[in-house]
Amino acid sequence: MKVILNVDVDHLGEEGDVKNVAAGYARNFLLPRKLVVPYNEVTAAMFEERKAEIEAKKEIKRQNAQSLKERLEATNIEITMPASATGKLYGAVTANVLVEALAKNGFEIERKRIEIQGLAIKAVGNYHAVIKLYEAQTAEISFVVKAEAIETSNEGSKKSDSKKRSAKSEEKTESSEPVAEKEAEANESTTEAGENA
Repeated sequence: MKVILNVDVDHLGEEGDVKNVAAGYARNFLLPRKLVVPYNEVTAAMFEERKAEIEAKKEIKRQNAQSLKERLEATNIEITMPASATGKLYGAVTANVLVEALAKNGFEIERKRIEIQGLAIKAVGNYHAVIKLYEAQTAEISFVVKAEAIETSNEGSKKSDSKKRSAKSEEKTESSEPVAEKEAEANESTTEAGENA
């Protein structure tokens, strides 16, 4: 079914685009929500009159995308992740992690717009990612993956482990003393019982 988009529709197109879609998709989803109108001479003429207005909106989107590109490419992004001494990450930097890092810098970017080479980063270092903006515009951002300082937490856990071990050994010695006393008392009572018999 041939339709004209009333508004921008994700994964389909922008306002004013003429598209062929499945009849069921148009009838059950697009038309009831007034996202499209059926393509005919009347609707085509109506959108032809609005062509200048639609182009003006697209130009604003292009300018916004260009300014976003400039701001993204000028931003320094640092991602800190737990890593081994050799620089291998405990986990991976994915598009989701990059979305969170961008959000901390004031950018709202959808995960599906970010392309990381190899899908995930598993070592510390300098990397690049591509962000799809409007139409064919893209922004290439640079970011640094740094190792999180986990040495202090390891030393602290070792100290706490040794404290736990020493506490357990003290508990064992304390608990073994009453058992030894009870055994000695039991032995004395059996010897006394044997002497009395």
